Amino acid sequence: MAHRQRADAAPADGGPEKTCASCGRRIEWRAKWARDWNSVKYCSDSCRNRGVTATDLRLEEAIITLLAARTQTATICPSDAAKTVGGEEWRDLMEPARRAARRMVARGELQITQGGAVVDPSTAQGPIRLRRAR
Repeated sequence: MAHRQRADAAPADGGPEKTCASCGRRIEWRAKWARDWNSVKYCSDSCRNRGVTATDLRLEEAIITLLAARTQTATICPSDAAKTVGGEEWRDLMEPARRAARRMVARGELQITQGGAVVDPSTAQGPIRLRRAR
């Protein structure tokens, strides 16, 4: 027997889009969240446990600062922000830098590109570049 979906729940085919507060990826609607959809903030238990740390906020600030120091059309690599914040240990900050960029995309502050074309931050794999929102 199929479960009934409440009227206030987001339909699986395109209700209000949500992004994870921690990783910035799109949250896929799940039937088990039907009662609590309005309060869902994280895409997984891992993201809920990780949250947004002070390092994550410093990475966001570094991205803003690095882009402000360049021309309006310039891009940066997430590794630039990781190097700014982490120094010698910057490699450990690569995934947090990508998460910071995805959160900023969700807020409309950035765009993520590959090969000069804007890509979906939830599905982008491989090398990415960051630029101001246009």
